[in-house]
Amino acid sequence: MVSWSVVSTGELETLELGKKLGQLLPQSTLVLLQGDLGAGKTVFARGVARGLGVDPEIPITSPTFTLMNHYSARHDLYHFDLYRLSDPDELIELGFDEYAFGSGVALVEWPEKLENNETPGLWVNLQRIDDEKREIEFSLQGDVDSQLVTAVEKICQ
Repeated sequence: MVSWSVVSTGELETLELGKKLGQLLPQSTLVLLQGDLGAGKTVFARGVARGLGVDPEIPITSPTFTLMNHYSARHDLYHFDLYRLSDPDELIELGFDEYAFGSGVALVEWPEKLENNETPGLWVNLQRIDDEKREIEFSLQGDVDSQLVTAVEKICQ
């Protein structure tokens, strides 16, 4: 597994890192966002959405109660929040695999609820350093598109 790390000094920088990644993401990418409550997962997801071209007038919020929000952009964006997932069968009913491994970009907050820490994709772990700073670690797992490797390398420079 290949990994990179960067320190964000605040919410705007976390948003900008997500936006840069979104601008570079290839189609059919699964991004798995880990971190404690308040670590910045949804802020990072909002940045990815803006980088993909989701209209700035559309609010990007965590789909905690609906499990998934869909946004139209350069690549369709499927934003999952599994925090309140009580039964993995809910994912089957939702068609999770079709979205996560389909032609769009899927962002998954709380991927540990998948109960598979070997899911192939781009894992993004946000760790709180203090009230403002976050260490953001990017790691690629499984067979990944070379464009994705290049995208992560660019935003971590």
